[in-house]
Amino acid sequence: MTAPLTPLALGTDQARTRLHEFTVIDVRTPGEYASGHLPGALNIPLDHVRRALPELRDAARRGDVLVVCASGARSDNASKLLAEHGIPAATLTGGTNAWAADGHDLHRPAACDTRAGWSMERQVRLTAGTVVLLGLVLGLLVHPAFQLLSAGIAAGLVFSALTDTCGMAVLLGKLPHNRPRAADLDVTLATLRGR
Repeated sequence: MTAPLTPLALGTDQARTRLHEFTVIDVRTPGEYASGHLPGALNIPLDHVRRALPELRDAARRGDVLVVCASGARSDNASKLLAEHGIPAATLTGGTNAWAADGHDLHRPAACDTRAGWSMERQVRLTAGTVVLLGLVLGLLVHPAFQLLSAGIAAGLVFSALTDTCGMAVLLGKLPHNRPRAADLDVTLATLRGR
């Protein structure tokens, strides 16, 4: 029996010097990807990684795979999923946020090629804040039971911090503006097959 694969974490400088060696997979939403990504990165949102396993396996046979996201949490999850399927992949510590903070360039496609988008973290903050505020206002004006909305969001945020997961981000990722267009994902998978 072979030992399970352990995802490798690379710092931004390590990744930058080896960037030409990697097939870079960005697992953020299409909107986040369009707002700026590592040069040459292909976008396969985290919830589509399973669909792309055959192409990712082929890419890993041809060379190293680097998985990135905004902060490193989603890419770590994706790398673990790939490892479970025998596909070695490295992650970028700190994600594109760290990449940009360290002064490395992000590729931003021409405006006509992108959909404007907010980072998932920003979408979560807006949604959580809106629901908390709504729960408090409705609790004061309509019925105190509406304050349970605020309590539920608070409990979810605590759980999210303790488990380093975010159920709200998963739900928001399913909204139409966060979904890849089928044609875009098909082109990405075809590109992976052709490399």
